[in-house]
Amino acid sequence: MDGNALLLATAKASVGPERLPALLGTAAAELAARRDDYERRFEAVHERDGTLVVLVPEGHWADLGGDLGLGEREADALRRAHEEHLRRLGSQLDRREEFEHALELREAVVVGPSPA
Repeated sequence: MDGNALLLATAKASVGPERLPALLGTAAAELAARRDDYERRFEAVHERDGTLVVLVPEGHWADLGGDLGLGEREADALRRAHEEHLRRLGSQLDRREEFEHALELREAVVVGPSPA
């Protein structure tokens, strides 16, 4: 995850900055376990160095948060962190407008590289 994306997500979410890294770690393990499903079922908008970025239906983070036993604020913080990562990536790739439009209807999921 992009460090600046995390700072922005922390500022916008109702979860303290000390809590976000642990939440991201918990989510990363679950996302990695579901990687094949994400690759098969959802639109990949970017993949590089083993990191996959997909667009999923709205409500995905609320559902995943429920699966992980997280509260609404925690799930929202994860959604925001992944969303900000996609926005930063969009700026780097000159695709910011495209990604902004995509986020109007869907949510972003960033799946890190699979452990070796």
